[in-house]
Amino acid sequence: MEKKTPRELILKTLQEKSSMKQDVYANMLRAFTTLKITAKQTVAELSKVVATIDKRIIIEYKEKGEFEFELRVAGDLLIFAMHTNIFEFDKGHQIWKSSYLKEDHSRSFCGLINIYNFLNDSFKYSRVNDLGYIIGRIFINKENHYFVEGKRQLGFLYNDFVHATVDEAALKAVLESTILYCLNFDLYTPPFDAIKEISVLEMQSASESMQVKTGKRLGFRFQADSDEID
Repeated sequence: MEKKTPRELILKTLQEKSSMKQDVYANMLRAFTTLKITAKQTVAELSKVVATIDKRIIIEYKEKGEFEFELRVAGDLLIFAMHTNIFEFDKGHQIWKSSYLKEDHSRSFCGLINIYNFLNDSFKYSRVNDLGYIIGRIFINKENHYFVEGKRQLGFLYNDFVHATVDEAALKAVLESTILYCLNFDLYTPPFDAIKEISVLEMQSASESMQVKTGKRLGFRFQADSDEID
């Protein structure tokens, strides 16, 4: 076999890998745009019904730019953020056990949407020390196949990377599962020993702007790979 020159290898890599990544990015952006539209529709539908149940409950959608949007669901804030880069899974990831990736290595390159859960009051009252949690990650590849890594139902309902393709119905299902998860992911009081000491500065800050750290599982172990809430 004739050895290729560095220039030929550069052009080959650009043709094969860079073009493929452009395809992945296009799929990802299209899916994220659809997810935005789906989120707006879902909020509109839920708001009408919730208004007849309890007008104090607020459900709203907020656009934060091309690559981010927020959903406020009662006391929770869900942030959906699309990453603009393309990722490959590390060699220790279980996804490599699939024949789907073994047949075509380039299928492992994916775009990424991160889903975060915060308390709405953390932003409302500028409690900058409060904690949020990443509760799900949506991966989409060049063939529009997708799967979700996440907590509880997010981690086991949407993991058929070999067969599942992204469409409006799939994104709506993921969105509704995400909302349901965060509503059932309650705020626990931290263990007494974890908060029994507080500095004067922390107390002053708390009095001025509610800066004592708050999080749904503050003081508890929150293991990303577990299906259960710790």
